Amino acid sequence: MAVLDFEKPIIELEEKLARMREAARLQNAPELLMAIEKLAHDIRELQQKTFQNLTRWQRVQLARHPDRPHTLDYIEQITEHFIELHGDRLMGDDKAMVGGFAKIEDHIVMLIGCQKGRNIKEKKRHNFGMPNPEGYRKALRLMRLAEKFNKPIVTLIDTPGAYPGLEAEERGQGEAIATTIQAMFSLRVPILSIVIGEGASGGALAIAIGDCVLMLEHTWYSVISPESCSTILWKNRDYKEQAAEILQVTAHDMVNFGLIDGIIKEPVGGAHRNWSIAATLLKENILQHLQQLLSKPIDALLQTRREKFCAMGSIRDTTTQ
Repeated sequence: MAVLDFEKPIIELEEKLARMREAARLQNAPELLMAIEKLAHDIRELQQKTFQNLTRWQRVQLARHPDRPHTLDYIEQITEHFIELHGDRLMGDDKAMVGGFAKIEDHIVMLIGCQKGRNIKEKKRHNFGMPNPEGYRKALRLMRLAEKFNKPIVTLIDTPGAYPGLEAEERGQGEAIATTIQAMFSLRVPILSIVIGEGASGGALAIAIGDCVLMLEHTWYSVISPESCSTILWKNRDYKEQAAEILQVTAHDMVNFGLIDGIIKEPVGGAHRNWSIAATLLKENILQHLQQLLSKPIDALLQTRREKFCAMGSIRDTTTQ
């Protein structure tokens, strides 16, 4: 398992605890039990202290943790059936964007999300989670299919941004993102959007126009990544930690700004430490919020959806009399 710098003291103690437990088992040494109990207590305290005082950059690192579950990992754990659908019917099938009909307990939903890939081969196949225009057009095609069959939409967001390559721009990257955003305001089905990892720029916003927008605890959401911001402001990437603080990118920041509707707790140490618990918490929140959204008239949802995003930000008149 990959280990971040601020995780190392915890991991070292956990490894020591594992060795002590194994020694107690093999040697039948009950005198170790008190020491084991104390060390376990110390680990819990260190975990609590560490993860209650994370910097914004450290939360960005957790959102990018290589062992963190991705969209298809969550789909495997929270759905009973998933039928993946492919292609935008215009250009091709962008594997950075996955989606299809899924059953979550009693609900049939259209589940759409960004997929990064786990190893080098998968990452290349999924373009490191950076969709091309055909990815957004596929997402929109699936959303309209969900509307046709009157099924709610759940989107899982985890992307470092839309693919910035020349070929993506030639095929209309900006238009594809803008069209998807525009269409989501008018879809006559409930939309639940959840940031499960990285939520960068318009590449994330394109599938995040939801009636309810949530973020997992250790995720980030911003118009630009800390590294790119650092490059623009300081001409190099070395000030990414300061940039993260200035941008205020965390889930708690987004709640304070009124840009999202809530935060989903993660297992202690982050979702990568316990996929099963992370998936259970995600599923519980999906079911809870779906129930709330499905109980509301669709016209009221559409009105609230539009008002919700139009109210974001502020306007100040600086003209003088």
